[in-house]
Amino acid sequence: MKIARAMIFAAGRGERLRPLTDTVPKALIEVAGKPLIVHHLERLSAYGIRQVVINLDWLGDQIMDALGDGSRWGLGIDYSREPEGALETAGGIIQALPLLGRQPFMVISADIYTDFSLKRLPGTLSGKLAHLVLVDNPPHNRSGDFPFSDGLLGHGEKLTFSGIAVLSPDLFSELAPGRRALRPVLERAVAAGQAGGQHHAGVWHDVGTAGRLACANAALSGRR
Repeated sequence: MKIARAMIFAAGRGERLRPLTDTVPKALIEVAGKPLIVHHLERLSAYGIRQVVINLDWLGDQIMDALGDGSRWGLGIDYSREPEGALETAGGIIQALPLLGRQPFMVISADIYTDFSLKRLPGTLSGKLAHLVLVDNPPHNRSGDFPFSDGLLGHGEKLTFSGIAVLSPDLFSELAPGRRALRPVLERAVAAGQAGGQHHAGVWHDVGTAGRLACANAALSGRR
């Protein structure tokens, strides 16, 4: 069974990428020769996703103009426009739940680049509420995010959350709409034994700052 729907987080202001993001939304910043969000759309289409939700706030019209209805990738795109200042990740998901449906869905942060194969994701959550893809801790996050060992979250050394996950809508069923971060929601699921995960040891770049963007482009162009 494959996941049928996905959400890409693209509403952020990208403060740490200024001045680039003063005129271009973070999701349209180019890495390896194309906008970050296009890399994700291509991977989602190759996986078999046919419906994608993209949340919007800062310069959101530019994203809509660039991507349109998604048909060039064989996708249908729904846009979830958020109030000024955005709703953060969990708040954005809660607002978009009517577009995401009642089955588990995939989420991807727009400001990452990775060679992780989405085909490695489980097709079902097996009774859990979340499944996270974790990566080795980068220099900017040496302490990691979630303990992980043998496919289980909550035990072992901490690894970094990649920004890719499969989530159940039930994870948000008791949460009120409004501005809300995702990490505390995931931490509660981990503490309750309701989250699984997997480790990706391949290419992964968080391009949330100008310096990390430059490093990613250098690495992906074959330069040190």
